[in-house]
Amino acid sequence: MIVGTAGHVDHGKSALVRALTGIDPDRLKEEKARGVSIELGFAYLPRPDGSVLGFVDVPGHERFVRTMLAGASAIDLVMLVVAADDGPMPQTREHLAIVDLLGVRRGLVALTKCDLADDARLREVEDEIDELLQGTALEGAEILPVSAVTGEGLAALQSRLDELGAFAPSQGGEGRFRLSVDRCFTLAGAGTIVTGTLRDGPVSVGDAVTVSPSGLTARVRAIHAQNRAVEIGRPGERCALNLAGSAVSKDAIRRGDVVGAPELHAPSDRIDVELSVLASEPRPLGPWTPVRLHHGAADVAARLVPLEGDALAPGVAARAQIALDRPIAAVALDRFVLRDTSGVRTVAGGRILDLRAPARRRRAPERRAQLDALAHADHAEALSALFAAPPHAVDVEAFFRDRNIGPAAGAALTSRLGVSPLPGGRGYALAPQIFSAFRSAVADALAAHHAANPDLQGLGAERLRLSVEPRLPGRAFLAALAALQREGAVGIAGAWVSLPGHVARLAPADDRLWEAAAPRLAGEARFRPPRVRDLAAELGAAEEDMRRMLKLSGRLGRVDEVAHDHFFLREVVAEMVEIATEIAEREPSGVVTAARFRDRLDNGRKVAIQILEFFDRHGVTIRRGDERRINRHRRDLFRRSSVTETGEERLAS
Repeated sequence: MIVGTAGHVDHGKSALVRALTGIDPDRLKEEKARGVSIELGFAYLPRPDGSVLGFVDVPGHERFVRTMLAGASAIDLVMLVVAADDGPMPQTREHLAIVDLLGVRRGLVALTKCDLADDARLREVEDEIDELLQGTALEGAEILPVSAVTGEGLAALQSRLDELGAFAPSQGGEGRFRLSVDRCFTLAGAGTIVTGTLRDGPVSVGDAVTVSPSGLTARVRAIHAQNRAVEIGRPGERCALNLAGSAVSKDAIRRGDVVGAPELHAPSDRIDVELSVLASEPRPLGPWTPVRLHHGAADVAARLVPLEGDALAPGVAARAQIALDRPIAAVALDRFVLRDTSGVRTVAGGRILDLRAPARRRRAPERRAQLDALAHADHAEALSALFAAPPHAVDVEAFFRDRNIGPAAGAALTSRLGVSPLPGGRGYALAPQIFSAFRSAVADALAAHHAANPDLQGLGAERLRLSVEPRLPGRAFLAALAALQREGAVGIAGAWVSLPGHVARLAPADDRLWEAAAPRLAGEARFRPPRVRDLAAELGAAEEDMRRMLKLSGRLGRVDEVAHDHFFLREVVAEMVEIATEIAEREPSGVVTAARFRDRLDNGRKVAIQILEFFDRHGVTIRRGDERRINRHRRDLFRRSSVTETGEERLAS
């Protein structure tokens, strides 16, 4: 168990820790000279049962509250220290507000310097403390009078700490490892050492780790947990990690970085949060209010945007978005504190709801529903509510990562909810009832489209996505559509989606006209087919009827209008792409020239250039000045082959 001190400067926090453990937590020369803590201090007390109590001693001076926050961010229990001669003071109140905002729910009060006060004074201060604790998480906490000088009350305090340690809740055992760095230094013969309280998951000697947000990779060479050399560090323990790596150094890692499992490395610079504004704040917090965000041991400049109303009034609890000046490494539901930019006062605090907050439509009804879901601390409830909220598709891999849900717990959770990631969906999943609704909506939309447009090959993928409910994100839609194709529920050809068995047909009159016109677009004249005017004259048809029929045939994928009123068979366009590719491959420079292309097609310079410009428009060729090169990613655009790719691959093309 990690016990953190809190309280006003010179109220005897460090002296009390020293009296309990025999270790002086003030390690700096300046601290000893001034008699006040400046940096975090650490001490350890082995217990008869083999456990070790770890103490984090924080500075009480108002100038060092940011350091206090680094120490208070990962404690199991707070020991609020109040001197009997002074009673509660300004930093007592601020420290109490901070531990309350950080969600520390277990603690006691050490009434120090009790040898300097008589019984009447002790009762008076206890009454003041009781009043101070009203409405906080420490309301009703025990108040134990102690003296670090005479030893009075130390045994009772130690006994109470042992009792609380015996019932300390287990922490983060199922998640992946992460540790927030509050110190980084070098040790002769060892190298770079980082220290902090292990927040989640175990870490073992030899593990590969990543330092976030920088992305620095390292290996754990050795571990000290609770001041003892160990092979495995466990959640809730105060740890020192000896890190090794080609780029690892004291200067490469700073306070506030997080050392963790590589799978957790996904820094965020925009977060949506649940926020409580202190009632002591003098004015409301309006849009883009500058603040300092303290998360773990990190201290980052940020701006606050209310998500409910125009401003956040003192004493209210509401949601907000925080845009950070630089990324942080965090996990959803982590606690944080906001202070003003001058570092004079604590403003607010709360917990993170979403690490991937959108910059736009942050107040949309759909977004509010998502945040309602993410507000559930229970992972199963949150995930179930997310599936029920628009857009109904959830990137479960990102959800597990951002909440630090381990593989075994994640698999159990999806099994419990009856969901599984969509194949090819890169982590996206749909609840069974949502996928069923999606299947029905796609079938209905395609049936309606085929009835209204029998001459069309199908419905474009993006138009289909926008026309069905639930409306899925693009990547999830493609994966769900591919799943329907594997079921045989839809057919996919190029970018067109249709019901199985649908065959696009022209009207009888248009079909007869096509049967007469098609041979004249093929054969030896295929590279120089007649234009609409000439084709109509040859067949004795009206020019407008011929043009309409050829445009409908273009929708069916039979022809392409290369230039105005100049239609080529799709097979011929594919053949011309092959010819252009062959020319480029034979040229040392890899360039397709209009002259060589004209000679191969034998159709005149004007028509050859029109064809090449058509290729330019569709990205088959890339033109730079007078030079054209084949775009290998688009060379198959006009092929007419059987459907062999998955839905996602074809739609992506």
